[in-house]
Amino acid sequence: EVQLQASGGGLVQAGGSLRLSCEVSGKTFDDDAIGWIRQAPGKGRERVSAINTNDGNTYYEDSVKGRFTISSDNAKNTLYLQMNSLKSEDTAAYYCAKWIGSWFNYGMDYWGKGTLVTVSS
Repeated sequence: EVQLQASGGGLVQAGGSLRLSCEVSGKTFDDDAIGWIRQAPGKGRERVSAINTNDGNTYYEDSVKGRFTISSDNAKNTLYLQMNSLKSEDTAAYYCAKWIGSWFNYGMDYWGKGTLVTVSS
């Protein structure tokens, strides 16, 4: 069974940085689409960023472009999200997820428990 374990959340001041990590077990990275979704209090789920572990193609939601960087270490089966210039609107629970197939044209088939990011203004 595929399991995803996110970590690295915390409390940070606006303008600060955090790096989230996601360890994936039960599957070796192949031609997979994995990434991050978030859900802020009282709001719906939002796809933040994704990467294909084979060709390295990436996606960023408009509000995080230029501030967040996604990467994967295929040898460690670990996904990262470097978040810089954090804003209060980035406050949310962040979940790592795997999509069906090699991109996110279809739904997610696995996701982990979230890690909470709180940005104070």
